[in-house]
Amino acid sequence: MKTESAVKARYAAAANQAEAALCCPVDYDPKYLKVIPQEVIEKDYGCGDPSKWLKPGETVLDLGSGTGKICFIAAQVVGEQGKVIGVDMTDDMLEVAERNAPIIADAIGYSNVEFRKGRIQDLALDLKLLEEHLSENPVTDANAWMALAAVEQGIREKKPLVEDNSVNVVVSNCVLNLVEPELKEQMFQEIYRVLKKGGRAVISDIVADEEVPLHLQKDAQLWSGCISGAMTEEGFLKAFEDAGFYGVEFVKFESNPWQTVEGIEFRSVTVQAWKGKEGPCLERNQAVVYNGPFKKVLDDDGHAMERGKRYAVCEKTYNLYKRPPYCDSFTLVDPIEEVPLADAEPFDCSRTAERHPRETKGQDYKLTTASSDCCDGDSCC
Repeated sequence: MKTESAVKARYAAAANQAEAALCCPVDYDPKYLKVIPQEVIEKDYGCGDPSKWLKPGETVLDLGSGTGKICFIAAQVVGEQGKVIGVDMTDDMLEVAERNAPIIADAIGYSNVEFRKGRIQDLALDLKLLEEHLSENPVTDANAWMALAAVEQGIREKKPLVEDNSVNVVVSNCVLNLVEPELKEQMFQEIYRVLKKGGRAVISDIVADEEVPLHLQKDAQLWSGCISGAMTEEGFLKAFEDAGFYGVEFVKFESNPWQTVEGIEFRSVTVQAWKGKEGPCLERNQAVVYNGPFKKVLDDDGHAMERGKRYAVCEKTYNLYKRPPYCDSFTLVDPIEEVPLADAEPFDCSRTAERHPRETKGQDYKLTTASSDCCDGDSCC
């Protein structure tokens, strides 16, 4: 909590007086900044722009939304049919964001942004509801303090700040590094929990090229300055993988470090990761071909596939490869005769096996056809 208190104090101050040291240079699309008041722009801090990966109509959750800049940009990207939710724990930041939200709504012609008070590692606990309880039931003795845990859990279960499977995209801009090490795993699990199946996280944050030593982690000023709480480049990706995400990738990686401390380089990255591997593995005689350019790849489930070969996959993997980020890397082969879902047998996804073309065409496939024109319309000869 010492770390959290330092972060809260520094960002509360930064909500009242802009602090240049808290942000990296970021090129935001100027067309989205035109309607955002200068106060919001000056007092909002980040190291990237996850809004570049949003789509119209999506429901977006911004973790550590601050004064609301990314939320207000996202509001314009997702449009009137979309929705944006900002979560922050700092009252001063929320005050600026909530005060400016009506101004943005008037400028763009619709209101699709709301702000909620909470901690990004505990997205079920609504801090405003907790504060209301405490104002009516102040903690004055040990018994009341011990009973508070049950009150918190009741809020999480009955009136969660963000419900399970409720948003299309979780974004964040230079905030995840501020969470204490022992709570980071829980934070990634919370991101996964609130996403719908097929949803994704698009997170901009600071990472380190080496492990950050303990004496730097204990420096509250460096921690609140988005430095000493940074995970390593590899560790950041692995945290998404460990939480259950697939298709985890750097969609932006700054080659030049933002800062260097004791020889350790700290740089901005943006990661995109997907939710949706849940469900049984079923055999429907489908196959995939890895197109290249690498000779061999290993997917998140341990399937090693060589370029140009047909591999047997379960229906779940087959459907995953139909969608981003995999769809441009694989050719998908349907069976000539579809296996009805009701007749599909379990598929052993622990193995990787090639699939003979006869398994998808059928053993009795004897079709003979005449030659056809080349795909480009020119003569093949």
